Amino acid sequence: MFNVLVADDHSIVTYGLAKIIATLPESVNVTAVETFDDAVNILSKQPFDLLILDINLPGGNSSQMLHAIRLQHPDVMVLIFSAYDEKMYAINYLLAGADGYLSKNSSEEETKLAIQTLLKREKYMSAVTRQQMLNKFNQHKAPEKDPFAVLSIREIEVMNLLIKGIPLQKTAEMLHIQVSTVSTYKTRIFSKLGVNSIVDLLDKIRLHKVPIQ
Repeated sequence: MFNVLVADDHSIVTYGLAKIIATLPESVNVTAVETFDDAVNILSKQPFDLLILDINLPGGNSSQMLHAIRLQHPDVMVLIFSAYDEKMYAINYLLAGADGYLSKNSSEEETKLAIQTLLKREKYMSAVTRQQMLNKFNQHKAPEKDPFAVLSIREIEVMNLLIKGIPLQKTAEMLHIQVSTVSTYKTRIFSKLGVNSIVDLLDKIRLHKVPIQ
């Protein structure tokens, strides 16, 4: 029997995943938690084959959650399950150590495929992400590079909050970091993208048709 841990603070999501997993031919036991601290605690007490992790989880710190899990439990397969735009986040999380990335907008069949793939201890990525990954490693063949590809996961998160007009103080609280750190990320984002203001940043986002979270 496989043991799967679902870490998501939305009960309807957990319920839906449990229903989907119950239809798999494999015998799977599902455990659900709503906070990152609870996930870490239960992982330390019993082994799991797969962790389905929402990256916007109370008590966690986004990409740092994945690093913490990998440090303490290197053998557990990790499927990032998120409402965040796949094109903006998937590759960065896969490169950071996740074994798969699945959008919460995915169909039931794709969700089953992702879970079964990871239970076989194989990597999973959607067709869209797979194509992005191929493009990323063949950028020299592409006529135009994506300027947003140079941003880290955290920089993308900060950028998405900045363009919504959220103050630096509130951004720091939402991401559980210092205001000075947010300012540093803002400076890096502007420098990497070659912009001087939020207005310039929004123009660049529209130009490259980047989805806004």
